[in-house]
Amino acid sequence: MPRTLPEPSVESFDLTVILSALADPGRRTLLKAMYQAGDPIDCATLVEKTNLGLSNPTISHHYRVLREAGLTRTVAEGRHRIVHVRRDEMESRFPGLLDAILTAPERTLDG
Repeated sequence: MPRTLPEPSVESFDLTVILSALADPGRRTLLKAMYQAGDPIDCATLVEKTNLGLSNPTISHHYRVLREAGLTRTVAEGRHRIVHVRRDEMESRFPGLLDAILTAPERTLDG
């Protein structure tokens, strides 16, 4: 039986926690891939698509940080974890934030 892992309510979203979660390039890459996929996706499939080259414990940590910030919802189905962006909830609390961060071109220090 699927179960949703603990996540904050929309009312308890904290902008500082959200921006802190998005400050890490690996988490931003994962979230951007989820955002662009649109549909819920298996965590392992997403890791393969993003090809981050990080260890499994590090990837698990990134997923937990995103979930605890309220950015994602994770549903456990047996050994699989299905994850998606809490797009509507984020939009209702912070209109335009995710779109601005996740669709903007990446910038480097030299340009």
